[in-house]
Amino acid sequence: MQSDDQWVEQVEILDEQSRMTLRELCAACELSAEQVMSLVDQGVIDVDTQGGGVRFSGICVRRVRRVYRLERDLGVNHAGAALALELLDEIEQLRSRIRRLERR
Repeated sequence: MQSDDQWVEQVEILDEQSRMTLRELCAACELSAEQVMSLVDQGVIDVDTQGGGVRFSGICVRRVRRVYRLERDLGVNHAGAALALELLDEIEQLRSRIRRLERR
């Protein structure tokens, strides 16, 4: 068994400007390429094909993890999870807008 000081966690900040390949996204989310592409087909995550390759934004990692958590915890399918994510995104945008308005 390893001691606590032998465990090193690698952290990378992923945002909208970060880009990753399909393989990197699969590794980060512990999914197969087929599972990730199914989420693309459902509109859960977007793919960037500019520049001749398939790239995903860093935000996709968070979205994919949220989808699978919704499926696991609530028993919804990909379509239901996609709808839930859209609503959660809208709530987040509205809260951000409220905070900006309150600062005025």
